Amino acid sequence: MTPVTRKQTAARMSKIVIHHRTVYLCGQVADNAEEPIGPQTRNMLAKVDALLQEAGSGRDHILSATVYLRDMKDFAAMNSVWDDWVPEGHAPARACVEARLARPDLLVEVSVIAAVKE
Repeated sequence: MTPVTRKQTAARMSKIVIHHRTVYLCGQVADNAEEPIGPQTRNMLAKVDALLQEAGSGRDHILSATVYLRDMKDFAAMNSVWDDWVPEGHAPARACVEARLARPDLLVEVSVIAAVKE
C-alpha cells in the first residue's frame, strides 16, 4: 500500500497531501484580504510557493490549478500577476471560476495539484 503523507494537518484539513508523488494543496488565500486583487494574488501565490517547496515540488511542476474569483471583473488583474508567476513553458492545466469565497473580503483563492520533483 502506498503511504499518504499529510503536512500541516488540523482537524478540518491538511495544507499538503502527498500520494504517489503527487502533491495536493488545500485552497490558498491572501493573508491580508483588505488589499486589492493584485496584492491578494501575489500573497496567495507566495504561500503556494512555500507549500510546494515544503512538499518537494515547485511552480514548474504544477499540473493543475483551479482559481476562484469573487468577481470575474478581477480576471485580467489576477491574470497579470499569474502570468508573471508561472514559469515560461510550464503553464498548468487551469480553470478559473467565479465563486463565493469563505469570507466576503477575500477576492481570490487557488487550489493546486503538482508533481514531486525527481
